[in-house]
Amino acid sequence: MKVRLADGAELFYTIDDFTDPWTQPQTVVLHHGMAKNHKFWYGWVPILAQHYRVVRFDMRGMGQSSVPEPGYPWSLDNFAQDLLHLLDGLELQQVHLIGETVGGSISMRFASLHPERLLSLTACTSPVTFDSHHTEAADLIDREGMAAWVASSIGWRLDPDIVDPAFIRWYADQMAATAAHVVSDFQRHAPGGDLRPLIQNVQTPTLILAAASLREEVLGNFRGAADLFPNGRLVVFPGVSGFVQHILPVPCARAWLEFASGLG
Repeated sequence: MKVRLADGAELFYTIDDFTDPWTQPQTVVLHHGMAKNHKFWYGWVPILAQHYRVVRFDMRGMGQSSVPEPGYPWSLDNFAQDLLHLLDGLELQQVHLIGETVGGSISMRFASLHPERLLSLTACTSPVTFDSHHTEAADLIDREGMAAWVASSIGWRLDPDIVDPAFIRWYADQMAATAAHVVSDFQRHAPGGDLRPLIQNVQTPTLILAAASLREEVLGNFRGAADLFPNGRLVVFPGVSGFVQHILPVPCARAWLEFASGLG
């Protein structure tokens, strides 16, 4: 299924709902990160969809959504606007929003712009500041292509010592299938700035999920985001290095259910 945006672009989405048919469940929207798609949430869905209506979608330029031509003005704000239009198109007045990596950064920005649309906010391994590694990534993609960029970063995304090699290959293939100009243009132009002053007054109940470490700490102090939100909470998974939302999806989803159950 797709939602058409005002500029003609279409966002693909799918809905998973295994709640009791006589109930009226709240909705959770899952926002993936750069060069990914809705499939990356597959491990969360069986846990969440027993209790909530789960909406997964593909960001503009990724998965089965429309791919803009080179030169599109990528920005966190434009992605947040896409999310707003998705919620409006699906007639969702308030949702729980869960984002991972840059999808979590976009979700934080959305919370600062449209807090009235959120029941809660969750970010998984999501930066609040951006540094030179984004430009370096764009240079690598322009020079050697998507597969080279994915290969250069996959070791700190997924710890090869604890993750199934078949999953790593699938993950890398999914990322490498994204149009190179989308990722390169985003990495070169969209990041930048600092989300910290924008989110420090966001009252939305917020959960930050993170592994104990990354092999390369290229995302800044993303764990510290929990301290920036007045109602922030941090859950760190010890003994795990990498993107915990993909490495341990079931424990992450259960941690989220515990968080959500305390919201009243």
